[in-house]
Amino acid sequence: CTCSFLDTDRALVLLEEYCKKLKKPEEQQLKKAIRKVMGIFKSSLFEALLGSFTKKATRHGAISHPSLPAAVAYDVLGCPKD
Repeated sequence: CTCSFLDTDRALVLLEEYCKKLKKPEEQQLKKAIRKVMGIFKSSLFEALLGSFTKKATRHGAISHPSLPAAVAYDVLGCPKD
């Protein structure tokens, strides 16, 4: 798997789906935190940093794991990474 903006988009979709399931009052703090993470993933600064990281890691052959956004989404959702 390679780092890409598609991974970021997939992470955003997964996080949005998860947020929709958070309806209990005690889950609202988690929902707010997830929405903050989603805002970071959508920021132009994050996209620029991810692009820079991807270029450097690809150059050094270091990408062999899910991207940061996908990894965060998987951790939040409790999904297996593969």
